[in-house]
Amino acid sequence: MALPAITPYPMPVADELPQNRVDWKVDPSRAVLLVHDLQNYFLTAYDVQAPPIPELLANVGALKARAAALGIPVLYTAQPGGQSPEERGLQQDFWGPGLPADPRAEAIVDAVAPGPGDTVVTKWKYSGFVRTDLEEQLRALGRDQLVITGVYAHIGVLMTACDAWMRDIQAFVVADAVADFSADEHAMALRWAAGRCAVVTTTATVLEGI
Repeated sequence: MALPAITPYPMPVADELPQNRVDWKVDPSRAVLLVHDLQNYFLTAYDVQAPPIPELLANVGALKARAAALGIPVLYTAQPGGQSPEERGLQQDFWGPGLPADPRAEAIVDAVAPGPGDTVVTKWKYSGFVRTDLEEQLRALGRDQLVITGVYAHIGVLMTACDAWMRDIQAFVVADAVADFSADEHAMALRWAAGRCAVVTTTATVLEGI
C-alpha cells in the first residue's frame, strides 16, 4: 500500500493534449493558483533528477512567480503526517498510514515552498475541498477560478478539479505542471478533465494569457 516507485516519463507537450469542451480563459482578477500536495513525501516516489520532476518544479515555480507579480493568490494543499486511522478513514485501506509524523516529509518541496502571503490548506481526502475551508477561502477572495498544479494528476488533482466544477468554480489543469504515477495515468487524467470538468492547458499558455 506504499507509494509506487515511479518510472521516469516525459512531460506531455501542447500537441499531445486532449481537446477541451469549453473555452474558459484564466483571468488574473478571478484566479487562484493551487499547488496541490507537492510535499517531499510524495516526491520520494520519483527520481527527482529525471522527467517529469524537473519540468514540474520549473513550471510550478514560473506560475508561482507570475502569480506573485500579478497579485494572484497562491494556495497550497498539504496532508498532515501521523494521521490516526480515524483521520485516514478509507484512505487507510487503499494507501496505508500515509505520511509519517516527520516535518521534512510533510514540508512542501523547497523549490516551490510557500512564500509570505501564501496560504497552506490542511488536506484530508483526494479532493482539496473535502473537510477543508478551500471553497470558503476562494469565496472570501472573490475568486471563482482555480489553476491546479502538483501531484498526483489522476488522484487528488483530478478529484479537486471535478469538485471545483461541482461548486461552479472553473478549474484549469496545467498539463505540464502536474505529474503522476505514469505517462498513461497522466494522459488519462488530462482526457477526463478536458472532457468532463476543466480546461487542460500548459504553463506557457497560462503565462501568455495572463
